[in-house]
Formats: sequence, C-alpha cells, structure tokens
Amino acid sequence: MIGRFFLSWLFQLTIVVVVLAQQDSVARVPPETKRNAFSLVLPAALTVYGFVALNSHPLQSFDRNIREAVWFDNPHHPFPLDDYLQYAPGAAVYILNAAGIKGRNNFWDRTIIYAMANAMMGITVLSLKSAIYAKRPDGSANDGFPSGHAATAFAAAEFLRQEYRDVSWWYGAGGYTAAIVTAYLRVYNDQHWFSEVVTGAGIGILSAKLSYWIFPAVQKRLPGYKKTFVIP
Repeated sequence: MIGRFFLSWLFQLTIVVVVLAQQDSVARVPPETKRNAFSLVLPAALTVYGFVALNSHPLQSFDRNIREAVWFDNPHHPFPLDDYLQYAPGAAVYILNAAGIKGRNNFWDRTIIYAMANAMMGITVLSLKSAIYAKRPDGSANDGFPSGHAATAFAAAEFLRQEYRDVSWWYGAGGYTAAIVTAYLRVYNDQHWFSEVVTGAGIGILSAKLSYWIFPAVQKRLPGYKKTFVIP
C-alpha cells in the first residue's frame, strides 16, 4: 500500500513540477525587474520538509513505513542506475545542443551556470552532511542527510528545463522524470530516507534557480559581454 502511495506521490510531484514549469515560462521577467519569487515556493517547501522531519516523530515514522514497504515487504537487490541517472538531465543539455537543438544559452554561458549550480549544491549538501551526521537507513555511513544524488539530479533537471523551456516544456518534464526516478532509487536501494531525498531535491532546484538569478552579474564581468540574458 505504501509502495503504491509512494509511486502516486512521484506522479503527483511530476504534475506539480510541470504546472510550475508552465507558469514560470509564462511569467518571464526582464533582467531589471523583480524576479519571480513564486518559482522558489516548491523547492523551498521540499527543502524545509526534510529539516522538519529531523525532529518530527510522525514524519520519521512515515520514513520508516516507506522503507518497510519498499525494502522489507518487497525484498530485492540494489539497482545502481541512480549512480548514473543523476547526471542524465545535465548531459542531455549538451547532447541536444550538439545535435543542433539549441537551448537559450551558448556553450560557455550554460557551462558557467551549471558549474555555479553544482558548486552551490555541492557546498550545501556536503556541509549539511558533515554538520547533521545522519545515519543512512542501511547503517553504512553517517552522511545520509540530505541526498547528494537527489540534489545533483534535480539541479540538472532544472538546468535542462531552464535551457529548453522556450523550445518545449517536454524537455523539462523529461529531466524531472529522470530526477524523480533517481530519488526513488535512493530509497529503493536503502541509501536514504524519503525525507532525505525530498530535501536533496529542494536544494538541487534552488541551486539551479539561484545560479540563473546570479549569472547576469557574473556575465557582466565576462569578456565580450552582451546584454542578452533573461532571468527566469
């Protein structure tokens, strides 16, 4: 039952992301005007959820119930696809551009943006892992909170969505689907609690969004700067 509920949650989250993607695409704002703060609501909520779960007995019980349903009620061997799938949305941006399907930024601009997103995400995730010292569900290590795989995958998914939202929202939907499957596999492989992958997802999305917000200031300092960038 919990397993079906978990899959249902994944499906619902995908719908929410797609809806927000469409709203964010419509609500584009020029660089000099106010940024679209509404686009931060979902990733902020996902991030906060995990922090609340650290001291919430009901949410911790929910984590345990999901683990029991996914891991113990349906015994299985780990499926390490998540180790590779987390990078798929980011790689897709470069593959699509190489195939002639151009995104919104040139190679160097998008590479700087993606590097900034991964730097912010990585520093945040590694700092929290060291500070909170949460034991993984399988007891293999004390660096469970938050999920780095989920953060990496969702940062990459938001990067893909931002680059191709003016081409088709299906690209972003595909990227987020890969990210959600990555997050699910972290729970499926008994590497993380549900709340840990939720927070990882939030951190990843926030990191990518903030990178697009910060980039115009960075771009002005780059050689050959031209005022062409649009803040999401």
